[in-house]
Amino acid sequence: PPSYLSAPRNRPEGKVLETVGVFEAPKQHGKYETGQLFLHSVFGYRGIVLFPWQARLYDRDVASPVTEKSENATGHGSKEVKGKTHTYYQVLIDARDCPHISQRSQTEAVTFLANHDDSRALYAIPGLDYVSHEDILPYSSTDQVPIQHELFERFLMYDQTKVPPFVARDTLCAWQEKNHPWLELSDVHRETTENIRVTVIPFYMGMREAQNSHVYWWRYCIRLENLDSEVVQLRERHWRIFSLSGTLETVRGRGVVGREPVLSKEQPAFQYSSHVSLQASSGHMWGTFRFERPDGSHFDVRIPPFSLESNKDEKTPPSGLHW
Repeated sequence: PPSYLSAPRNRPEGKVLETVGVFEAPKQHGKYETGQLFLHSVFGYRGIVLFPWQARLYDRDVASPVTEKSENATGHGSKEVKGKTHTYYQVLIDARDCPHISQRSQTEAVTFLANHDDSRALYAIPGLDYVSHEDILPYSSTDQVPIQHELFERFLMYDQTKVPPFVARDTLCAWQEKNHPWLELSDVHRETTENIRVTVIPFYMGMREAQNSHVYWWRYCIRLENLDSEVVQLRERHWRIFSLSGTLETVRGRGVVGREPVLSKEQPAFQYSSHVSLQASSGHMWGTFRFERPDGSHFDVRIPPFSLESNKDEKTPPSGLHW
């Protein structure tokens, strides 16, 4: 029998569940198409697939057939990690679900450098996320506007003859093509320490000239997942940032993005994004997160080393962002 997907709705007398769609069997092979409705398996929000990306996943939890040691730019002596192809999706998040996921993550956004002289100005489009294939729980709906997001009807239109019945408008195709350098997801890095899995996705944002020098910008998205039943709390971050210009910067601080998230069995994951700039076209970042257990003891969780690479051929600033 079909499994019906329900979502809470606020009413004066309290929250109730209402049916929003019918679950479909997750795809074990292949990929989901543009217009696929889904429930996020970790954060629980409703979303819709805009388009897929093929990424290289560097998973340090998977044993590599390469056994010889290699020194990388981070100074870590470690096994060479082979990347494997993995499907991720650019998706829209239903705005109605954003308040419910705020304790588990930031509402994800795609960030661009603003198109003017201020080298520090950032421009963000909220409610756009990157989702791994296994995070998608697909469902179908008879609602012609099942997702509330300002870009939904600009990017997609209803076509009952298609499966799924939401197809890309020309504006979505043009937006993807024009902004490809800033949207493209290429590398994903993952490592687990003491049952805390850290996933990092870096994005190159572009270069700006400032005081006769070049400043290169990246965004990085980090997900922390507690794979155990023990409650832990993130207390500190410790970053090392190496620039090809020869500088090595150390950054320490409390929590992340002003938060010290608790990872529990009920809410096992937290996701956030941040930014970094270098005066060189490439570099590396790595570090640790310090967690606290209920008994007051602490342990450090490794952040997998990841490279900051710029696009070799500089593109013009993003277009089509202001509607």
